[in-house]
Amino acid sequence: MSGAMPNRAPLTEAARARLPMLRAAYPAQFRALTPGRVTTAAVLAAALALFGFGVWRLEIDASRLLSGVGQLFHFLTLMVPPAPTRGASLEGVLLALAETLAIAFLGTLLAALIALPIGFVAARNTTMNQVLRFVSRRGLDSLRGIDALIWALIWVSVVGLGPFAGVLAIMTNDIGTFGKLFSEAIEAADRKAQEGVVASGGGGAARVRFGVVPGVLPVLAGQVLYFFESNARSSTIIGIVGAGGIGLVLAEMIRTLEWQAVSMIVLLVLVMVAAIDFVSGRLRRRLIGAG
Repeated sequence: MSGAMPNRAPLTEAARARLPMLRAAYPAQFRALTPGRVTTAAVLAAALALFGFGVWRLEIDASRLLSGVGQLFHFLTLMVPPAPTRGASLEGVLLALAETLAIAFLGTLLAALIALPIGFVAARNTTMNQVLRFVSRRGLDSLRGIDALIWALIWVSVVGLGPFAGVLAIMTNDIGTFGKLFSEAIEAADRKAQEGVVASGGGGAARVRFGVVPGVLPVLAGQVLYFFESNARSSTIIGIVGAGGIGLVLAEMIRTLEWQAVSMIVLLVLVMVAAIDFVSGRLRRRLIGAG
């Protein structure tokens, strides 16, 4: 058959005669179990064992999942058609969406403004003091290591319920992330521009101002736009714990079993996120092209 794979040609007598010499010269190549293969097999075995332990320990049961699919379809039928209710009028939901958008915008903007100088302090090519750089980096790690939902619970306990706690939660979480991203972008800045400023007689401040900042600003702005898009979704989640926005309305509708209002809110959130994604994507492409 023309499509069949060709069979491997048999070894010639000359090749058979050379096999003992090749085995003696390259024993590792002829070994059935090389260290690399043993390591790969051990990693795969450990991963399978961990998977099996997780399935057993977390009581994952496929029968429960299959039985729950029917209940899921039942909930979906209750959500049709999406419609406002007494507890969630269209005007009230739109106002809550606008509040969610404001939380994401203010939290992202404040985080970027605070993280920008910290990013310069944490970057190796803009800070000579190793102690200051180490402290700033560990501080950013601490802020980034706590999820925005946990920060929302903390700030709700500190300042009370409402959108102010949501803004603070987004801001606190994003300071750590922005500081990390900003410092990495600053460290990756083109060195030729910095060398040109120094060769022209510029000092350290001039090197940063004219050699680093113009090159990294489009990248930093693109990162801020991306996180604004991401925080529009995060603001919905943190609202469920009382940090304001549409999440609070959504949680209330789920508790009162107003499934038609739930589907309406979910659809409006999807439209909002898609619109932000479209606008921010175009802006990011323009900024990258300008940079």
